Amino acid sequence: MNVLLWILQGLLALAFLAAGAMKTTQPKEKLAPNMPWVNDFSTGTVKLVGIAEFLGALGLVLPGLFGIAVILTPVAAAALALVMVLAAAYHVRKGEYASLGINGALFLIAAVIAWGRFGPWPL
Repeated sequence: MNVLLWILQGLLALAFLAAGAMKTTQPKEKLAPNMPWVNDFSTGTVKLVGIAEFLGALGLVLPGLFGIAVILTPVAAAALALVMVLAAAYHVRKGEYASLGINGALFLIAAVIAWGRFGPWPL
């Protein structure tokens, strides 16, 4: 189970590192063709989401790699799951149902990591 969780953590971290880096380094105008939701939010909010995703990704792997504050890994996974719930709620409100598959998949992976790392049997 530990190996599976590490694989999931690595994959989810890569996804959120890429997404977070893109949102924090690219102007809204460049993001808008692929992420139309950015037009509904300020530049600061888009950057904040990117920073949160980037930090969440780091929180998925760094505590376990260094053995320091390992409770941060399931906390990061739970926070990223919440980000996906909020993203899905936004997309439903806007009628953008095509985005829900990605939100659902990322939510499920984050939830499995949170469950596996928060459990009574730290893995």
